[in-house]
Amino acid sequence: QVQLAESGGGSVQAGGSLKLSCVASGNIDRTCETAWYRQVPGKERDLVATMGEYGTTTYTDSVKGRFTISRDTAKNTLYLEMNSLTTEDTAVYYCRADFAPYGRPTLCHIYWGQGMQVTVSS
Repeated sequence: QVQLAESGGGSVQAGGSLKLSCVASGNIDRTCETAWYRQVPGKERDLVATMGEYGTTTYTDSVKGRFTISRDTAKNTLYLEMNSLTTEDTAVYYCRADFAPYGRPTLCHIYWGQGMQVTVSS
């Protein structure tokens, strides 16, 4: 089993920056894919950024050039650096990490963080 612990959320003024962290612990042999999502009340959870197993990244259009997803595999930690924040970025942010356990390297399980609020004020 794997647990994800998120930190770094909070309140910031428009134009400011935040760096979200997501630390994984548990039975982890291989990191398959990692991602950040966000959700506002009454809407679906939207994909923000992904990082594939070999480091390939993708971003939703609205955050390109402002957000950066990164990963420290040795520390089992995923990051989302967010710059030039706008009020439209206000949401609950979730990390998602797909890990394969020891002994089952081809079996990637999906795990979610608990979510954390990011509020951007004008």
